[in-house]
Amino acid sequence: MMQKYQRIRDLREDADLTQKQVGEAINVPQRTYAYYESGQRMVPPQVLCALADFYNVSVDYILGRTDK
Repeated sequence: MMQKYQRIRDLREDADLTQKQVGEAINVPQRTYAYYESGQRMVPPQVLCALADFYNVSVDYILGRTDK
């Protein structure tokens, strides 16, 4: 479970952003975003879409279904 959302952490770190900055960009509190990254909470579909748009990647990429 803990590795479930590794890609959102990798994307954030590659962009040199903090959890707080990403949370603000997609309209979720930093603590909630931290739960998503750690796999303690499921990422809701609307948040997955917001993250995909924010990073300009597909939801499938975030979920590890594709490497494109």
